[in-house]
Formats: sequence, C-alpha cells, structure tokens
Amino acid sequence: MNHTGTIENRTFEEIRIGDTASIVHTLVQKDVALFAVMSGDVNPTHVDEAFAKSDLFHKIVAHGMWGGALISTILGTELPGPGTVYFGQTLRFHRPVGLGDTITVTVRVAEKIEDGHRALLDCKAVNQLGEIVISGIADVIAPTEKISRQRTILPEVEFIEKGRWHRHLMGLAQGLEPIRTAVVHPVDTTSLLGAIEAAQQKLIVPILVGPEAKIRAAAQQAALDLSPFEIVPTEHSDAAAAQAVAMARAGKVGALMKGALHTDELMGAVVDRDHGLRTARRISHVFAIDAPRYPRPLFITDAAININPNLDDKRDIVQNAIDLAHALGLTTPKVAVLSAVETVSSKIPSTLDAAALCKMADRGQITGALLDGPLAFDNAVSVDAATTKGIISPVAGQADILLVPDLEAGNMLAKQLEYLAEAEVAGIVLGARVPIILTSRAGTTAARLASCAIALLLARHRAGIRP
Repeated sequence: MNHTGTIENRTFEEIRIGDTASIVHTLVQKDVALFAVMSGDVNPTHVDEAFAKSDLFHKIVAHGMWGGALISTILGTELPGPGTVYFGQTLRFHRPVGLGDTITVTVRVAEKIEDGHRALLDCKAVNQLGEIVISGIADVIAPTEKISRQRTILPEVEFIEKGRWHRHLMGLAQGLEPIRTAVVHPVDTTSLLGAIEAAQQKLIVPILVGPEAKIRAAAQQAALDLSPFEIVPTEHSDAAAAQAVAMARAGKVGALMKGALHTDELMGAVVDRDHGLRTARRISHVFAIDAPRYPRPLFITDAAININPNLDDKRDIVQNAIDLAHALGLTTPKVAVLSAVETVSSKIPSTLDAAALCKMADRGQITGALLDGPLAFDNAVSVDAATTKGIISPVAGQADILLVPDLEAGNMLAKQLEYLAEAEVAGIVLGARVPIILTSRAGTTAARLASCAIALLLARHRAGIRP
C-alpha cells in the first residue's frame, strides 16, 4: 500500500469486475492496544496476557473488527478509494490473528449495480500460512467523480501507561496488615476520600483526628459513611496535629496522614523538640514520582520540608531516600546529586555539596547506593544527554533518586513532571519516628493511595516484615 504521495480513487465508471486491491500488515502489540483504546473493548482475550493463556486460543489475539478495519482501509483508500460510502458489510471469522501474524487483506469487485452506483466486493484476509482468517462481502456506494489528492500524514501515536509503578507498590502492600494511621484534620472531601479508599484497600486503619462537626459535614457532602471509623475530636487544625503526634508517640498509631491543613502546621507538631517525633536523623520529604515516559521509579528529595539544606542536612536527606528505596525493593539505588551543571565550580555552591556528598559515600558516611554529582537534570535521566556530554558514570542517564539543591528547585521539578509530563506524584516524610503521608492538597486520590502503600511498606520494612 502506498503510504506516501497521492491518494486516488477509481470511479464507478472505471471499476471493472475482477479488479482487486490488497494490503499487508503484521500484527504487533501496539495495534491491539490502539484498537482497544479507540474502541473501548478491553475484553481480556485481547489485552490481558495471563488471561489469554488460559482462554480458547491460549494467546493474545486481535479484536475481530481490527481485521474489519483493514478491509475498510482498502475500500476507503484504494478500491474504490476516496469518496466511497459504506453501505453494508458481512464478515466471517475463520481463525484468530495473533501477535506476529502477517495478514494479507484483499478485496475483489464481484458485482456492479447501476442503481445507486453500488459495488459488491468479495473480502478475504489470509495469514502468512495462506490460511483464511476473515471472509465477507462489502457493499459500497462507489464515487462518481475523480478524486486525487495528497495522502494525509497521520500523527504518531504514543502510549502512556499512567500509574504503573504506583500500582506495583499497591500490589506489594497486598496481604500486609494495615497500619493504624492518624488522619490529621480531614475536613474536606478529598482527604476523607483518600483515607477511606486507603482503608477499603486495606492499606491503613484510619483514625480521624480533627473537629468532629467539620469532619462529619465533609462526609455528608460526599455521602460517605463514617460509622466504621474512629473519630478523635479536637478543636482546630493545630490541636489535631498535636493530638496525632501524641498518639504516635504513645504507640497508638503507626503513621500520620496529612488532611486539609498546611504542611507547616502538621510539621510544626512533628518537629517539636519536647513533644514531637524527631529522631537522630534530619526529617525530610520524598516525592515518589511515577513518570510514564521514564523507565524506572523516580524519587525527588527534598521538595517540601528543608528549604535551603546545608551539607550535613543533605547527607541525612539522601540517606533517608536511600533507606526508602530499600524498603520498596531497590537494593542499590542510583543517586544523582543535581545542580545546573555537571562540573564542580566554586561559583555554584550546589556543585561543591555534590562533590562532597560523593566523597562522603566513598568514605562510608552515606551507604546503600551509588552516588554521582554534580549532574544536570538532563544527563541524570537521559543516557543520550550524558553520552553527548561525554559523561561516564554508572548513575548518569539512569538515576533512581534525584537529590535537589533546595526546596524551590525540587518543588518546581516535581510539579513540572506532574503537570507537564503526566506523572503521578506520591509523597512521604522520612526521618521521624513514624512515616508521615504528605501529599499536596490538590493531589489525587490515586496519589494518596500510593502514598499510603509506601507508608505501609516502609513501616513493615522497619519491623522486618517483607511483602
């Protein structure tokens, strides 16, 4: 089939009995996925490999109408071509078409009907073994005017599978005992929904801490049943944060979850020197990024807690992230210490910190990961960019953890990935006595669920329980 140049029809007057046209196409996974997306047909016979193995054909097969679409392609582009109007079509499916099968689809003019300028065409599709897979008859209204024009160049189709890694984390958390979690000030429908859906997924046992009247009003607005859940009433958001921290200190809950309050309100209670949840480690935040175009999980730290961390702070921040990666199954994560450039310069302090952190890793002051830096963002995540710049590194182009210079850089990077690269962004606070589920107030329920799964996996990892 001619994919370039012009596209031209054969008018009713030009068509002769016995005229034929054919196309050849090899079925690949992208064809099946694209047809499923276009049609909405997610029959597992076509899209679920595990199911398909136990089904009639024991493999993924094409949708029947995928072959029908190839027939339509010939009719609309070759014979009769542009201007053709479908009047009717019969199809019989003789054999399945599996991935890797090469199909030759042919139409042959069998009859011309002067009344209405109709044409009947025999349709047949055969596989690479010469076996008939589809047969039928097309009834079309043939064009009466000659049409010849440039073939339209179709856009490239890119498949984006959002949330794949976060769903993997949800799977790892299945079967683990849910973690009792104080949900702090859940007085809006978003935070309530996130907590309740996490409970339904058996990730957490939520304890709702905050003004009871506001919590119930939010539940009523969203038609949520709160009867299965404990409510610990407090007067306002500051009191809710303090109460939740006290419950964690007393061992009544194993995690905290941010509701509809500002991060600094919650973290103010967490870092309180006398009544908070401090440990010897600096408290920090990690965004767990599920970027559909990046081939591995991606962690960004710190983009929410430490505004302008010094070298010692960064040591703790990166070690927290490394420990989290271990808890989630990454045995030796690769850490890119980010700056604007990949060379050390006294004029850019973050490059000096990067060099020092790498040497600290060499001396065992940071453990459990491969570190390299300074690295610019492009050569941290792109092998091509790193190669172009002549960077030889086990981290460049394949980073798992991005240690950012400061909160501003990290927050902008995470938000750019979320809103421009369609990434899903979960969030967790580390370095405290218990995991703290900390997502944006504008975050989705899916992000909250992923954050809860991370908290559960982290808590169970600390307890020596593996998924």
